[in-house]
Amino acid sequence: MWSRKNKKSKETKVEKRDISIHEVRKAVHAFADSKPKEVPLSVVIKEDLTLDYKLLAPYLKAVPVQNFYMSRETYELFEEQDKDLALDIDLIQQAVDEYIEQTQELPIIDDDPYKRISYYKLERRDLLHRRPNRDFYLTNEEFMITYKKPR
Repeated sequence: MWSRKNKKSKETKVEKRDISIHEVRKAVHAFADSKPKEVPLSVVIKEDLTLDYKLLAPYLKAVPVQNFYMSRETYELFEEQDKDLALDIDLIQQAVDEYIEQTQELPIIDDDPYKRISYYKLERRDLLHRRPNRDFYLTNEEFMITYKKPR
């Protein structure tokens, strides 16, 4: 009587190919421009910080062979070899935000001209349970962090 349609028959197969980080960045921007305003960009980021290529496929016209990662906190895009950097950025940005909320102070090393994040201050408030193997710096943009040392 009633026939069920096979969901898999509706899904179109998208080819896998080598895609540059620049192409992925353009696809993310195109997705961001076309999504409804009430939908956050973070919907494109999976729990493990990989990208949801089903959402990006219409813009990429393919699925990347390699994985790309995006920070949920800063929306920076990273290649496979920099996965740990994406994880570290999210870890430190969350801790910095919480520290500022709790203390109304910046968690930077005292008198550091580069505004380097003080892991000690974050650990003292129990906001950091592991130290990254790199330094992070506070930018002038709404208390966002960066891994790039200011000049």
